[in-house]
Amino acid sequence: MTLDTLGRTPVLRDLVARAELHRQAEEQVLASLPDGLAGGTRFVSCKEGELVLTAETAGRASQIRFRQHEIMEKLRENELFRFVWKLKVKVAPPRFTHGPTFKKAPLSKENARLLKEEAGHTKDKALREVLEKLASHVRN
Repeated sequence: MTLDTLGRTPVLRDLVARAELHRQAEEQVLASLPDGLAGGTRFVSCKEGELVLTAETAGRASQIRFRQHEIMEKLRENELFRFVWKLKVKVAPPRFTHGPTFKKAPLSKENARLLKEEAGHTKDKALREVLEKLASHVRN
């Protein structure tokens, strides 16, 4: 199958048309959001007058809920959203976050000295060996 053949199938054509309509609707919804709220917000659906959005954080979702009347008023100016009467906001954190990688801080000389001192006061031989080994990991 080629792209030309796929474009002729009615199911795929319908799917592409629905995806394009969804993209346009999302564009219009995000344009109607107040400054600073569009980033991290996605349009999910609009069925039977209920507009559903997702926000990456609970704080952003609360801000959208707080300003929902203002948002819906602006949206109703658009033909697609003329009958919107309810706004539902769900929290959907991003699926993959690239958080900072954990970097172990090297052991300071003072902490190494304290570990050795504690090892000297410990009666348990296994614990003393572990504490001495930890103390040997001091930064230079």
